Amino acid sequence: MLQRYLVAALSALLVASLGADLAAAHSSGHGKARPDAKADKDEDRADLEAELARIRQATKRFRDINVALAEGYVTTAPPLCVTAKIEGQPKQLGAMGVHYFRPDLLGITQTSPRVDGTGTNTDFTRPSVLVYEPQANGSYKLVAVENLVFAKAWHQQHGANAIPSFKGNEYYYMHDNPLTPHDEAHGFEPHYELHIWLYRDNPAGIFMPFNTRSHCPE
Repeated sequence: MLQRYLVAALSALLVASLGADLAAAHSSGHGKARPDAKADKDEDRADLEAELARIRQATKRFRDINVALAEGYVTTAPPLCVTAKIEGQPKQLGAMGVHYFRPDLLGITQTSPRVDGTGTNTDFTRPSVLVYEPQANGSYKLVAVENLVFAKAWHQQHGANAIPSFKGNEYYYMHDNPLTPHDEAHGFEPHYELHIWLYRDNPAGIFMPFNTRSHCPE
C-alpha cells in the first residue's frame, strides 16, 4: 500500500515539475509555436506594399515626361513602342510601351548595332528605365518603372549563376534570338529586366513584362 502511495506522489511531482518547466519555457520565449504561413505571407505583403509606396513617392514626378527629359532620360529615334507581338510573343499578352532610359545609370558603352553597357542598377527609387504609353493627342503617360541590368556586367560582379531580384521576384532574362524575325531584346544586348507597373493596373501581375491594359498605336 505504501509503495502505491509513493508511486502516486512521485508521479504527481513529475507532472508538476514538467508543467513548471513548460510554463517557464513559454514565458521565456522558448517553446512558442512558430508563426503560421499566413502570418509570414501577410508580413511579406506589408513589406512589399511599403517598398512600392516608397518607390511611387520617389518616381511620381516622372508622370510629367518633361521632368524625365530634364533629368537625362532619352529614347530611341524614332521612339519604339514595344508590344508582345514585336518580341515574338502572343499578341494577346499586350504591350510594354515606349522605354525612356538613363544612359548613365545603364553605363551605356555603345548604341549600335545594339545597346550595350555596364550598368547593374537595381534601385527602383532611381530607375534606369521609365515606360510610357503614347496617347492619341501626342502626349505620353507613365505606366511603369523598370530596371535593366546587363547580363555580362552582372555576372562579372555577382557570379555566373546569380540572377537579380526584387523582394523575391526574379528579373526576366532577355536576349535576341537571331533565328527569329523578332527582336526579343528590343535593341539591347543580353540583359535582365523587371517592370513594376505602378501607374497602370496589370491584370497579369505587377511584375509581368507585358500588360493587356497598355497599348501602342497601330
